Amino acid sequence: MKIKLVTVGKLKEKYLKEGIAEYSKRLSRFTKVEIIELADEKTPDKASPLENQQILSKEGERILSKVLDREFVIVLAIEGQQFPSEKFSKVIEDASVRGFSDITFIIGGSLGLSAKVKERANLLMSFGQLTLPHQLMRLVLMEQIYRAFMIQQGSPYHK
Repeated sequence: MKIKLVTVGKLKEKYLKEGIAEYSKRLSRFTKVEIIELADEKTPDKASPLENQQILSKEGERILSKVLDREFVIVLAIEGQQFPSEKFSKVIEDASVRGFSDITFIIGGSLGLSAKVKERANLLMSFGQLTLPHQLMRLVLMEQIYRAFMIQQGSPYHK
């Protein structure tokens, strides 16, 4: 199995890079991890709705170019389903049982994601209605993926 994160924007903060590296290392016991950072489009101040739509479209095309047909795709979107960690673990396990060897998570940029990206999703998932920086969301997601594998192992990590 391989876990792939496709994200818009570069990770800049050292503490976030270190946290993500730590969870990547921990996950290496269970799965391969690939993180793909895509360039974000420059958003002009006071961008019009049309400009925002064009930006989402360009970013969406770049995202979809990194997604293969055979991958189970989980898109992080505020309107997505919310799960407790145990259910999230089951979602990952079930995708594997259904024959998906790769699970791809997509985190959009500051404007969100295009409709085409959301349509490609096998699952829209939300971590709640809080607004979090996209870079921080990567770390939170990596921890939850690690937690999901630990739940599958019956580890006391998840209490």
